[in-house]
Amino acid sequence: MTPRDDAAQLLAPDDWGIHRHWLDARGELVEVSEGSLERLRTAMGSPDPDLESRAPLVTRRGRDLGLGGVDVDCEDGVRRRVEGRVPDDFPFGYHDLVTSTGSRRLVVSPGRCWLPKDWRAWGPTVQVYAARSRRSAGIGDLADLRTVREWSQRHGAGFVLINPLHAVAPTFPQEPSPYLPATRRFRNPIYLRVEGLVEETTSESKGAGPDARPSASAGEEIDRDAVWLAKRTALESQFVSSPPAADFDCWRAEQGDSLQEFATWCVLTELHGPDWHSWDTELRTPSSAVVREVASTHSQRVRFHAWLQWLLERQFLDAAGDLKVIQDLPIGVGGGGADAWVWQDTIVKGVTVGAPPDIFNAQGQSWGSPPLAPWRLRAADYLPFVESIRATMAGGGGIRIDHVMGLFRLWWIPEGASAADGAYVRYPSQDLLDIVALESHRAQSLVVGEDLGTVEPGVRESLRDHAVLSYRLLWFEEEEPVRWPEIAMAAITTHDLPTVAGLWTGSDLADQLAHVPTPRAALERDQAELLGRLPGVRGDDAEDAEDTVGGAAEVADVIVAAHRRLAESPCVLVTVTLEDAVAQQPRPNLPGTTTRANWSIPLPVLVDDLPDHPLAAAVVAVLDEAMQRGRRSDEVRRLDQ
Repeated sequence: MTPRDDAAQLLAPDDWGIHRHWLDARGELVEVSEGSLERLRTAMGSPDPDLESRAPLVTRRGRDLGLGGVDVDCEDGVRRRVEGRVPDDFPFGYHDLVTSTGSRRLVVSPGRCWLPKDWRAWGPTVQVYAARSRRSAGIGDLADLRTVREWSQRHGAGFVLINPLHAVAPTFPQEPSPYLPATRRFRNPIYLRVEGLVEETTSESKGAGPDARPSASAGEEIDRDAVWLAKRTALESQFVSSPPAADFDCWRAEQGDSLQEFATWCVLTELHGPDWHSWDTELRTPSSAVVREVASTHSQRVRFHAWLQWLLERQFLDAAGDLKVIQDLPIGVGGGGADAWVWQDTIVKGVTVGAPPDIFNAQGQSWGSPPLAPWRLRAADYLPFVESIRATMAGGGGIRIDHVMGLFRLWWIPEGASAADGAYVRYPSQDLLDIVALESHRAQSLVVGEDLGTVEPGVRESLRDHAVLSYRLLWFEEEEPVRWPEIAMAAITTHDLPTVAGLWTGSDLADQLAHVPTPRAALERDQAELLGRLPGVRGDDAEDAEDTVGGAAEVADVIVAAHRRLAESPCVLVTVTLEDAVAQQPRPNLPGTTTRANWSIPLPVLVDDLPDHPLAAAVVAVLDEAMQRGRRSDEVRRLDQ
């Protein structure tokens, strides 16, 4: 056996899909403790013995099912015969194989995500909660998103990338992180613009509608509790005084059981608290008679929460207009939330997901979300995954999958253990990616995979084969943007990394020193490395960064120059964060701390004022000019051909 064979054997997963060994950021082999392995195996449980005979088959046209001749009941109601190989004209979708014992799910995927032909665009990255206007009720809302969309569209933008809008529990305190929602299928009503709802969404017209602004707009940071209290009160008043329009009931009926379950869960949280594990035993099962009785007894309150989702859909579609809105899909959900309640047989208890220690975080990270068990996900016909992908794509035309490496493997951490004591668990990545491609094809939706950090070999190649856009950052890439791949999204930073102004002025370093338990020398080294990637501070100049920042070059000039360099990339999508467009210094989120106002820092510029902001105008002009120059070059090439 060769050394390569020895390494492959060591890195292979066990019968549970758990890796006993893994390679750290320095390429060194790390062994997982036997105690951690046993805890993870026990939490996951063993697959049913007959799983392989009834688990869904995910395939593509032209592939052999390996079952001989079989009948398939297709989504369109037609029964078709498949003799081994799936015909080239077989419909994409979710079908049922007819078996001797019943049926088995057959998923036929195009294998590649949808991408518009000969299309390239720039767009802003927006933390919606932070994008406030003069009419906001203390938090950026969907009407403010429309303002940003209209402003950027006037300057040639082709998309907007936004934070997750998924719902949290409608209780107090409100969960601030968009990346720890209660569900990945429904939206957060805190993003509703309450003003003007009467004439737009009810059967009666009684004036301008409730105003939720007065008690929720004070203060520098976003106070979600005050915002939600004010908005909820106004919405409740609206719901009672002006009954929803008739088309709401038609829409609600079309949503089926999923909306009813979610709205019922909302009512139960108001009655018994946000974590379903603390409820009476009879309430912990969504299909129980006691849960149905609560839904019946509180039917108007259930209807209220369903109505909020109807309002959100209408306002989201209005905000998106005819532009692609790419929404983030978090890696998971809160363990006490709606999705974990509904799909508790698929969720693994006593485990959270996160990331192992790396060069950016010596302690590793725990993100607080319980994982889906791979074998249980297959046994559920992948339904939790399908519904989450489909709902996040709905109405927007794009999705960014946070930590897309989680479709291949996830870092599981036993409850109570440190992040360093976890292990990687393998997922059926090809099935999951083919499902993403199918949903993308149906929704005509772009798909971006956030493939930052430690990426195992083969992941980026598989993403490219499925037409999932890679994510390339100026902060991370060694090569110049002009050499980045076309099938990618180009960006300078993310919500978890420094803004250009924060890095250039040194305020981001001060922020980290105040809140993150990392040695100063390590933080200064990391900051100097990032500074070296900015125009004007390259190579050896980075060693003198402390003498350069905040001095000779104005931060606005650096921001414009950085985006000019970014726009040289051939990437399909090129982004600018609104934080960088207005020279905001603090990053939205500083990982590894709970002592800072993460996810609660508003933009220093109201979105009403973006048209008059000189730096924002300069940055978007650079990006739009690059897109137009690229289109002219493409046209010349086509004429030459």
